[in-house]
Amino acid sequence: MAEQFINDPMQEVFIFETSQQLEQMEQSVIKSEALGSYPSETINEIFRIMHTIKSSAAMMLINNMSVVAHTTEDMFYFIREEKPQFIDVSTLSDLVFEGIDFMKLELEKIKNGMEADGNPEILIDRIKEHLKILKENNNLTDSQAVNNEPLTEKYYISSSKTAKISEPKTYQVILQFEENCGMENIRAFTVVHNLKEITETFKSTPEDVINDLDCVEIIKRDGFILEIKTSESPEKLEAFFRTMAFIDRIEITETEDLLEIREELSILVSDEAIMVPQLKNPAIEMASAKETPVANGNHSQSMISVSVEKLDKLMNLVGEMVISEAMVTQNPDLKGLVLDNFSKSARQLKKITNELQDMVMSIRMVPLGPTFFKMNRIVRDISKKLGKEINLKILGEETEVDKNIIEQIGDPLMHIVRNSADHGIEAAETRILQGKPRAGTITLEAKNAGGEVLIIIRDDGKGLSRTGILEKARENGVVGDEAANMTDTEVFNLIFLPGFSTKEAVTEFSGRGVGMDVVAKNIEAVGGNILVESVEGRGTTITLKIPLTLAIIEGMNIRVGESCYTLPIMSIKESFIPKAQEVFRDTDENEMIMIRGQCYPIMRLKEHYKVKTGATQIEDGILIMLEGETKTTCLFADELLGEQQVVVKTLPKYIQRMKKIDGLAGCTLLGDGNISLILDVNGLIAQKRFRN
Repeated sequence: MAEQFINDPMQEVFIFETSQQLEQMEQSVIKSEALGSYPSETINEIFRIMHTIKSSAAMMLINNMSVVAHTTEDMFYFIREEKPQFIDVSTLSDLVFEGIDFMKLELEKIKNGMEADGNPEILIDRIKEHLKILKENNNLTDSQAVNNEPLTEKYYISSSKTAKISEPKTYQVILQFEENCGMENIRAFTVVHNLKEITETFKSTPEDVINDLDCVEIIKRDGFILEIKTSESPEKLEAFFRTMAFIDRIEITETEDLLEIREELSILVSDEAIMVPQLKNPAIEMASAKETPVANGNHSQSMISVSVEKLDKLMNLVGEMVISEAMVTQNPDLKGLVLDNFSKSARQLKKITNELQDMVMSIRMVPLGPTFFKMNRIVRDISKKLGKEINLKILGEETEVDKNIIEQIGDPLMHIVRNSADHGIEAAETRILQGKPRAGTITLEAKNAGGEVLIIIRDDGKGLSRTGILEKARENGVVGDEAANMTDTEVFNLIFLPGFSTKEAVTEFSGRGVGMDVVAKNIEAVGGNILVESVEGRGTTITLKIPLTLAIIEGMNIRVGESCYTLPIMSIKESFIPKAQEVFRDTDENEMIMIRGQCYPIMRLKEHYKVKTGATQIEDGILIMLEGETKTTCLFADELLGEQQVVVKTLPKYIQRMKKIDGLAGCTLLGDGNISLILDVNGLIAQKRFRN
């Protein structure tokens, strides 16, 4: 991201709020298209959002976005006023989505430090042409419903001071913003900016809404007070303010005269000099905060805006504190000493540390809902372009995950849903012949499972072909004679190999194999894994297991010789001391052990990482049964050192550059000051499988 949107605080707020509004509008259009009509509340909502974006984009000098929003606003103004009976919902939705996509692309350009230079002329012409067709199809060509609001000029402040007002009246307007909307000073600044559409003469209280640090509390307490001189009627004034976002109540009173009249900012501007206001404390992201009682009993604010960078720094500090707490309580100098008071204090410190860690983690948690709802648009577009009927069912959208993880899983989720819709769900005619419902269903489900979150993508399409996958794998030289003994799970996981696809014709949306290696890498990067289950002709289920957070995990420290390693507790099924007679070798000379009638391979870390010291006889060590995404393996180590919360640190870059070490997820600092390598269980098991 280009220096947080080029370090312009106003731009940060604009990008955040506009993105939220576009997402909200996109979901409303999808729901309306499913209904087959646009309800009046949706029409009003789209009109309001477009009006807000039109004004704020013009204020930020992004004229092409402002023009697109203004043209879309005109179309929905006509629909709102004339209520035409015959509306082509599909075409109207397509145009709205094109406008949303155009504005999203421009926002991305701004985020990356580029100029928002997209050409909207073709899109604007298409919207105007559709409005003309709307009028003709409903015999409303003589309609007088015209949105008279002019397109806001692309200045922060007005450049024209020559307008004369005939028979103006003076009004006092008190605006109360919605409770907990946040950033009241920015809302007030937007109101002031838009006032030039109806008047050039006004006074506001507070006056300096940008630089006055106390203005937010004043606006919350007393409202944003305006004294306006205008020829508009009170009804028109109220309608004007109602088009703006987050305004809850409006009080308009006619007064005798304006006590102090001023020109708007009293500044004439030109193209060469544009004044850009700066904010003291911009909000980059919205983070929910727990409701806390206020001393004076005022509970009006239960949400605050917090920079994600600050939360990241806070999380890092908590991680360092966890390490420091372990270094104090596990200090080697204390070994063998009986210190009752110290132990009591140490337990209290650990309790407070854990509570603080849980609180910081909860602040960073974000529901999966917005990420899931984005998939509606993908399914809708694919359904339309491929002529399929597909329903998307969403469950468990309230499940929460660390924000950093949500950013990492967005693209993998999109790949899987797209491939399910394109390659999994059959055409309606084919489904009817197979006795299936005409419309296919893709289910997105999230649920908690211990310290992990399961994201399940399930479709009722044609499923994966074991035979087809194995044939393709043999062609690519991935598998040989061992293919006959591979389980279905192992076969289906072959689709995650780079460039592996069973689809013969590559389309815009590709097959279930193209890009799936990227999906696997992204999920593994956050410490998760993927499980594929499928029944040919019935459908496919892909389960993503991801951790709640990346920062701190529950680990089990183990010793191999003089080296220390850490295993995630969630991957350990059991540990036991083996007997020599229980160990045998298979036909490939791999060590195996029989436990309760099941055979499991044995991996010796001593041999895998070439550790020079450590136990060699099986009865001198301990076996730890680890459960991976596809297989279970028994890891041989010297001893278990104990359970501990560990802070995950990435390996130093100079080590990563010198040599890629498979099977490692990172490292951590132990209480005695030594470094422990954190093992990647899935990576270890995958290596063991391919070596076999």
